[in-house]
Amino acid sequence: MMNLEPGSIVLINFPFTDLQSSKVRPALVLSVKGDDVIILGIFSKVPDDLRESWISIDESDPAFPQTGLKKASIIKTEKIAVVHQSLIRRVLGRISSELMQQVKQTLRNTLEIE
Repeated sequence: MMNLEPGSIVLINFPFTDLQSSKVRPALVLSVKGDDVIILGIFSKVPDDLRESWISIDESDPAFPQTGLKKASIIKTEKIAVVHQSLIRRVLGRISSELMQQVKQTLRNTLEIE
């Protein structure tokens, strides 16, 4: 059993929105509910202009080495999935509590939750 908690970065077969295929990629754990894990997709292609729903994980951040990511990435708060814990390949690392707060706030805005 892995030690999964909010803020953990895991490696998983992340489903595409068409649910027909998936790709192994890092994901951020938002919440663990029994055997299910609510995750956000993390993407290494960082465009020049970020959407409001995206959060940058910058290599210049002193906490970057803790993430376990190989390069600068973005968390896309609109890319939400619920997966069974058994699908998680391994824990890579974790984001800072400050970045997790930013994720929560951005997620509220993305989902339009007051």
